[in-house]
Amino acid sequence: MQRTDGCFIRQGRLFNNRMKGGVNDDVTITAYITASFLELGITVQDPVVNKGLLCLKSSISHLTNTYTTALLAYTFSLAGENDTREHLLKELDSLAIIGDGRLHWSQSASDDSGALSVEISSYVLLAVLTAGQLSTADLGYANRIVSWLVKQQNPYGGFSSTQDTVVALQALALYSTKVFSSEGSSTVTVKSADGHSHNFDVNQNNKLLYQERSLQDVPGKYSIEVKGSSCVSVQTALFYNVPTPTHTSTLSITATTDGNCTKSFGHTLAINFTV
Repeated sequence: MQRTDGCFIRQGRLFNNRMKGGVNDDVTITAYITASFLELGITVQDPVVNKGLLCLKSSISHLTNTYTTALLAYTFSLAGENDTREHLLKELDSLAIIGDGRLHWSQSASDDSGALSVEISSYVLLAVLTAGQLSTADLGYANRIVSWLVKQQNPYGGFSSTQDTVVALQALALYSTKVFSSEGSSTVTVKSADGHSHNFDVNQNNKLLYQERSLQDVPGKYSIEVKGSSCVSVQTALFYNVPTPTHTSTLSITATTDGNCTKSFGHTLAINFTV
């Protein structure tokens, strides 16, 4: 299915514009396929992979889509094409949305924290982490993306959709391998304003254990304090029910007629509507 120019032929229709970042072209499908080959360990010397990269390189000069830019940055990171990788990451850095020490990317202003933003940001994180040697600055940059991603994670561990969850977990898993340490421990203390407190101990024996506890004073104010030398992730979840409204909110319209029908001609008839 590969053309002579290295691009892969797109087949079928895109029924959901959130799939593939809403981008329905040969460049995106070529990036998916080429990245898949590279993830499998097929080298850039392979004719199919090499031609796929040539197709992608020819599209870089006219990229206008943040999703495609992020996907290509990851693909060229896998390929070890550092010059192209740095060019794409520099372009993405200029498009980054910064706030509260966090970084993320969006396809549009109307989808600032949806599934597409999670997927784009995850591809950027994968691109940043897929390098021969990571510097402290690289890990710091990646940490700001991770900080935003985990904030989007729901209490059950997933994100907005299946697709963005798969990519986000792949990126977070790669990040965990880069910052893994076989030493250290931490204690997370949660305190309420009324004096209730609970300690979560995270050490080398239970660091993969998910720990959870219900808050005792709700509503109430809580503080979280962390002491130690290991990395931990803390999340709070609030569940609540909204009572069914008891008042009637349906629309009722009454129509009445008014007019003089005694005349043989020239009479008028009025219809009055009352809401």
